[in-house]
Amino acid sequence: MSSRTTPHAGSETSSVHESTTRATHVVLLLLLFLASGCAALIYEIVWFQLLQLSIGSSAVSLGVLLSAFMGGMCLGSLFLPRFVSPQYHPLRIYALLELAIGVLGMISLLGIPLVTTLYSQLASTGSSDVLMRATICLICLLPPTVLMGATLPAVARWVEPTAQGASRLGFFYGANIVGAVLGCLLAAFYLLRIYDLTTATYVAVAINFLAAALALIAARWIPYAPQCLSEEDREGHSESAAATPWVGAHLRTHWLVYVAILLSGCCALGAEVIWTRQLALVLGATVYSFSIILAVFLTGLGLGSSCGALLARRLAAPGAMLGWFQLLAAGSLVWASVMLAKSIPYWPFLAELATSPWHVFPTDILRAACAVLPGAFFWGASFPLALAAVTGGQRDTGRLVGLVYAANTLGSIVGALSFSVILIGWTGTQLGQQSLIVGCGIAATLAMVSASVAQKRRGEAPQAGWLWGNAPVIGLLSASTVLFVWLVPQTPAELIGFGHRLPYFRFHDKIGNDPLPEFIYTEEGMNASVAVSKHEDGNRGFHVNGKVVASTGFLDMRLQRMLGHLPALIHKQPKSVLVVGCGAGVTAGTFTCYPSVERIVICEIEPLIPEVAGTYFVQENHRVMNDPRVEVHIDDARHFMLTTNEKFDIITSDPIHPWVKGAASLYSLEYFELCKQRLRPGGVVTQWVPLYETNVPAVKSELATFFAAFPQATVWCNEMDALIQPPTTFNEGQPRGLSHDIVLLGQQQATQVDVAALAERIAENDQLRAALQALELADPVTLLSTFAGQASDLQEWLADAQMNRDANLRLQFLAGLAVSEHASPQILGDIVEQRTYPEGLFVNGAETPQAELLLSAIRGNIADDAEGEDLLRELRKTMDALHPTPANE
Repeated sequence: MSSRTTPHAGSETSSVHESTTRATHVVLLLLLFLASGCAALIYEIVWFQLLQLSIGSSAVSLGVLLSAFMGGMCLGSLFLPRFVSPQYHPLRIYALLELAIGVLGMISLLGIPLVTTLYSQLASTGSSDVLMRATICLICLLPPTVLMGATLPAVARWVEPTAQGASRLGFFYGANIVGAVLGCLLAAFYLLRIYDLTTATYVAVAINFLAAALALIAARWIPYAPQCLSEEDREGHSESAAATPWVGAHLRTHWLVYVAILLSGCCALGAEVIWTRQLALVLGATVYSFSIILAVFLTGLGLGSSCGALLARRLAAPGAMLGWFQLLAAGSLVWASVMLAKSIPYWPFLAELATSPWHVFPTDILRAACAVLPGAFFWGASFPLALAAVTGGQRDTGRLVGLVYAANTLGSIVGALSFSVILIGWTGTQLGQQSLIVGCGIAATLAMVSASVAQKRRGEAPQAGWLWGNAPVIGLLSASTVLFVWLVPQTPAELIGFGHRLPYFRFHDKIGNDPLPEFIYTEEGMNASVAVSKHEDGNRGFHVNGKVVASTGFLDMRLQRMLGHLPALIHKQPKSVLVVGCGAGVTAGTFTCYPSVERIVICEIEPLIPEVAGTYFVQENHRVMNDPRVEVHIDDARHFMLTTNEKFDIITSDPIHPWVKGAASLYSLEYFELCKQRLRPGGVVTQWVPLYETNVPAVKSELATFFAAFPQATVWCNEMDALIQPPTTFNEGQPRGLSHDIVLLGQQQATQVDVAALAERIAENDQLRAALQALELADPVTLLSTFAGQASDLQEWLADAQMNRDANLRLQFLAGLAVSEHASPQILGDIVEQRTYPEGLFVNGAETPQAELLLSAIRGNIADDAEGEDLLRELRKTMDALHPTPANE
C-alpha cells in the first residue's frame, strides 16, 4: 500500500513545490516591473520639464515630446527580440537594460542642458522649427526610451508562449503601470515639491540600479529554459534570419488583432488628451491636478491589465472579448463626456470651504476617477487580451510581446499627436470624443471578425456563411456606435469660462449676489479653451481655460494699462516693445498712445486669443490688432525669448496665473535673466503678479526671484485706496478685485523718474492724457502715488522666500497649493507695511500741497491715532479732487 502511494505523494509534493517556486518567481518579476515603471515615470516628468524650458509648452511641443518618448519605447519593443538572442537569460538582459537606463539618466542631467543650449543657437521663433524640436527630443529621449521599451519583451522570454503565459505578461504589464502611478505621485507630490529635478533624477537612477542588482541576483536561482531557440541558435548563430518568415506568417494571420490593438492605443491616448483638457477645467490646471489625472488614468490601465490577464487564461476566444471591451470603451467615452459636461462640474463642492488643499485632493481624485477610470480599465484590459488572441505555436514570446506592444504604442503616438495638435483645435472636444467612439467601434468590429476567423481556422465555425452568422453582432456594434456618438454632449460654455470655480459662481448666482453672465463666444483652440462673457452691467470678461484673464471692469483695465503705461512713461523714448501674453490686447494697445513706438511684438501661445481680442475688445485695446506696428508671434513665450535675437526697449509680461502648470517657467530667475538680455540699454521690464488665489509663500517667491534679476526693482499697485491705508483683513463691503494685483518694474540700470518731464509728456499727448484720465491717473502725482515699495524695502520680509529656478520651478508647487486661498488684503498689507520713501527715485516734482500730501503716504505708514485719521481724511479729499466721481462731484 505504502509502496504504491509514496510515488504519488512525492509527485504531488514536488508539484506543489514547483508551483510555489514559480509563484515566488512571478512575484519577484512583478516587483521588478513595478520599480521599472516608477523610475520611468519620474524620468518622463523630469525630462519633459527640462526640455519644455527650451522647446516650449505649446501643444506642438508636447506632441513632439510625447512622440519621441513613446516612439523610443515602440522601437525598443521591436528591436530587442530581433537583435538579442534568446539564449541569454532574460533577467540578465533586463539587468543590463536597467543599468544602462540609470547611466543615461545621470548623463541626461548634463546632456539635456547642453543639447538645448545648442538648440537655442540654431532654432528659430514660432512653430516653424518643429523638425528641429523633434531632432532635439529624439537625441535626448531616444536612447533611454528604446531601452525602457525593451524591458518587457526581454523578460517575456521567461514566459511560455501560451494563454497562461499571456496572462502572466498581462500581470507584468499591470505591475509596470502601477509603478508608473507611484512614480507620478512621488515626483509631483514629494520629490519636485520639496527638492528639485536633480534629486528626482537620482532617485530614479537608484531605483534602476536596485532593480538591476535584484535581477542579476535572481538570475542565478531562477531557471531559464529557452523554448524559442532554433538549431542555428544552439550552434551560436543568429536567430533573426530564421525568425523573419515566422513573423511574416504570424502578421498575415493575425493582422486584424494588430490593427484592433493599434486603434485601441490610439483611442486610449486620444481620450486621455481630451479628458485631461476637460478635467483641468474642473479641477484647476495645477501641477497637482495633472498628476492626479495621469495617476488615475494609469491606475485604470493597471487594473484593467490585471483583469484582462485573469480573463486571458480562462477564455477560449480572447479576441471576441477584446472586441466587447472595445465596445465597452466606446460606452465609457459617453459616460465620461456626460459626467464632465453635466455632472461633475456641478457637484456642490466649494474648495474655499476646505481648510487645506490636502483636503481637496481626495475629492479631485474621486472626480477624476468617476470620469476616467471606466475607459482606462477597458483599454488596460485590451493588451493582455490581444496578446492571448495572437498567442499559439510561436517560438519567441519576447518577439510576440514586442509586436503587440509596438502596435499598441504606435497607436498611442498617433492618438496623442492627432488629438493634441490637430483634432481638438479643428473640431473641439465633442467631435473629438465622437471620433474616438467611431474608432472604438471599428476596433471592436475588427476584433470580433478576427475571433470568428480564428474559430473558422480551428474548425470551430462553419467554413461558409460565417459572415452572415456574425451579422447580428456586427449590427449591434454599428447601432451601439451610432447611439454613443449621438449621446456625446458639448462642453458647457460656463465650464470653459469659470472652470474649477463654477460651483462658487453658481452658488452666488442662486442666492442673488452675482448673476452669471451671458457667454457671447466660446471656442476650443489647440492650446486653450477661450470664452467671452457679458455681464448685466455691460462689462465683458475674457476667459481662458476656466479663468478670467481680462475684463473691462475698472480695476482690471487699470492693471492692464499700467503694465504698459508705467514702462512707457519711465522710459524716455521707447521704440520697440514686446508684450508677453496677448489677453484682451489692452496692454499692447496702451503703446499705440506713444508716437515714439515703432514696433509692438505680441507673443501669444494660443492662436484664438489675438483673434478674440481683435473682435470683442477693439474699443478697449484701441484696435491694436489692426495697427501696422503690431506683429503677432504664435509661440510659447519661453521658447520665443530663448530663440529670438531681437532686443526691446520695453518687455511687459502678463502670463497666466502662476498656479497653472507650466506658467512658473515665466516667473523663474532664468526667464527674468533672459528678459534682461533681450533689453536694449535703458530698457524696462514690467511683470504682473496676482495677489488673489495665492498665498504669502508664493508671492514671496515671485518677488524674491524678480528682485534677484533686477535688484533696483520697484512695486506698483492698481488700487490707490489700499496704498493710502493698507488693508489687513477682507471686508465684505469692499468691491470685488480690491488690491488683487501688483506690477513689478525692473530696469537694467537704476534711473530716476523726472516728474516734470512726465507731466510735460502727458500734457502734450491728447490721446495719452485721455487714456490716463479714463483710469483716474491723469496727472503724474496720482500716477506715481501707485508706488507700493521697492526691492530694498522688502529684503527682510523676503528673507525666507524660496527662489523659483528652472531646476525646481518651485512656484508652481507653492501656488498650486493656494488656488482656493484669498489672502490678497493681508499680502498687500505686508508689502506696503515695509514701504519707505524712495529717496532719489522721483525728481523735479511740483511742490504742490497735493503732491506733498499724497507722497506723505509713501514716506511712512499712517499712524493709528487721531493725527493719522486727520491725514487719512485729507488724503481722501485730495484723491476725490484729483479724480472726481459722480458720487462726489
